[in-house]
Amino acid sequence: MPTAFSKTPIALTIAGSDSSGGAGIQADLKTFSAFGVYGASVLTALTAQNTRGVQGVEPVRPQFVTAQLTSVLSDLDVSAIKTGMLATAPIVVAVAAELSQRGRLPLVVDPVMVATSGDVLLASDAIAALKSELFPLGTLITPNMPEAAALLGAPVAETEQAAAEQVRAIAQFGAAVLLKGGHGSGKEAVDFLYAGGKITRLAAPRIETPHTHGTGCTLSAAIAALMAQGTALEEAVRRAKAYVSAALVAGRDMGIGRGNGPVDHLYALRRQPPPA
Repeated sequence: MPTAFSKTPIALTIAGSDSSGGAGIQADLKTFSAFGVYGASVLTALTAQNTRGVQGVEPVRPQFVTAQLTSVLSDLDVSAIKTGMLATAPIVVAVAAELSQRGRLPLVVDPVMVATSGDVLLASDAIAALKSELFPLGTLITPNMPEAAALLGAPVAETEQAAAEQVRAIAQFGAAVLLKGGHGSGKEAVDFLYAGGKITRLAAPRIETPHTHGTGCTLSAAIAALMAQGTALEEAVRRAKAYVSAALVAGRDMGIGRGNGPVDHLYALRRQPPPA
């Protein structure tokens, strides 16, 4: 029997399915694997989706979302959880109700509202449910710039000062906040992390590529995977950001799809020969 010191860490993703494999549950599970973490999943919605857009969405019944959560958490020793696309207010409420009974595991909440293609993935009435029900349970909330603006009913931040102010405002919902700067401009992609009462500016060279499908899902999944391994929050964010940057670079030449292709989640494995 494995000991407590050698058992494989488990991360759980609660999110929608991307039929093209670049975002959502599929991206999360690939990311968990890239970090050596076992991935479990709870499906909240099916999407008919490819690199050019989302053609259809079928939310899962909230009762069945709860059934999946109960099944996984009653058996697997989950060390960290992330949420992605939750689709509707009743699903948000169902997820929050179940998680509130399970103790305070590290929880990364990615408030997925709009796909990279611009397609809406969250019902408007679900935003209030996110803020009131799920955010207070979170360890970290990871909005991009348009999502942060939508959460606050404010314009998209156009300056670093405005971004820092929005980070502080979102933190009032009860968790640390990582405001992702990928939608910004300039030579650097600048994120702002608010945790422990301080703001940390995290900058990396902006990578010029149209193949950014699933980057938000991938970043939050990487943070959750690292936290499942016991990595502290700020270090997990830094390492996850570096992983996404490398995956973006590797993804430029993958040639997946005819639109905005995915990042290369498993780029490190491709550099190694397969086992004999």
